[in-house]
Amino acid sequence: MARRFIFFIVVVLMFSSCNSCQNSGKNVGDTFVIPDSLKEDNPVPISAAVIDDMIQNIASPIETAAVLKGLKIPFDKDLIANTDYSENFNTNFAKALGLGIYGCDLGYLNMYGKTSLVIDYISTIRSLADGIQVGQFFDFSTLKRLATNNENIDSLVLISQQSMSRIDTYLRENNRSNLSLVIVAGVWVEGLYISSVVTQDANNKRMRDIIGEQKEILNLMMPLLNHYKKDPNMAKLIKNFEEIKILYNDVKITSENAEPTTIEVNGELQIKQNDVQTIVMSDETLQKIIEKVKEIRIKLLKG
Repeated sequence: MARRFIFFIVVVLMFSSCNSCQNSGKNVGDTFVIPDSLKEDNPVPISAAVIDDMIQNIASPIETAAVLKGLKIPFDKDLIANTDYSENFNTNFAKALGLGIYGCDLGYLNMYGKTSLVIDYISTIRSLADGIQVGQFFDFSTLKRLATNNENIDSLVLISQQSMSRIDTYLRENNRSNLSLVIVAGVWVEGLYISSVVTQDANNKRMRDIIGEQKEILNLMMPLLNHYKKDPNMAKLIKNFEEIKILYNDVKITSENAEPTTIEVNGELQIKQNDVQTIVMSDETLQKIIEKVKEIRIKLLKG
């Protein structure tokens, strides 16, 4: 299983733990639910174990960001979504999607140390988070302080991961686990877009592989999204992602097993997997994926 889900954990960079719940008085009735006409067919909630398993198969955003910076690929403000698009996210489904998209963009900004742009994205994310009643997990002052100090990136990631766990638990306990999946989908499509454009410009093998590896992540995500396909908004999102999935049929991924080895990391013994993965993707297929991702991403931003 590939461990290169582009920028997923970046979505948690929008959150940090807080002791006071400033938005606890918000109307909790405005939630993303299945229409009343379909309630008799409501799907059972996806278990924590299933979602946790998916998260275990994805990598930290630092990994992909390190590849970009290691290739000396310069920061490009045009790669990220303009915060003006947030005005189009006027439903709970759209707000959750936007939360993922801008969360991914915030991670990109942080990794390149673009502190002058960070505050605008934090403000947008805060508004979207309030809109789906998870603003109580959002500590704007702490996040601002950490995000504008590049030396605190590790602390930001750690605190944010803990907070995302609380958010996921909250959504699940309130029968809103579908929102977690929508946020994931937003991060995924934005991360794939950023990497696609970079790959098109840089024509680097590692970046090509990152694009190819998304086939396995998409295969993980689609069954979970399909679990809620009776919701019209989810059905539209699934249709868009299926257009990408079809193109990935021409991407071939093979793995060659190798003996694991033990390594010492920070004074602890860990197992290092040495399996070799090979990705075969033609230039034509790559270009089709890039163009399709661009098309769908702008469609989602426009609502």
